[in-house]
Amino acid sequence: MRRILAIDDDEDILEVIQLILEDSGYEVETLSDYRLMFDKIKEHTPDLILMDIMLGPADGRELCRYIKLGKDTHEIPVIMISASHELNDVLRQECAPDDFISKPFDIHVLLRKIQKQLAA
Repeated sequence: MRRILAIDDDEDILEVIQLILEDSGYEVETLSDYRLMFDKIKEHTPDLILMDIMLGPADGRELCRYIKLGKDTHEIPVIMISASHELNDVLRQECAPDDFISKPFDIHVLLRKIQKQLAA
């Protein structure tokens, strides 16, 4: 079973994502505190990370950069989610995520993008 780590500071969004993904056959870990991200990655070795850009005081783009530069984490696909950022801006950044979804997101688009990244 493929493991997904979903990171968002909004517990309601995490709950919805977890329900959708578990219904689709994924094992899902959720995290609302970005500071525990690397502990959670080490503990659960996710096959994919789904992360909001706005994580309270943290910027998900910076966290994505740390993942992409990490010796043990650089190969984990990262899909960023945002209601306030443009797709092209996010995908052009240094150490860009593997894909991007804007909020509100369509469930089918979310699942399609996850399947695409896990198949790569």
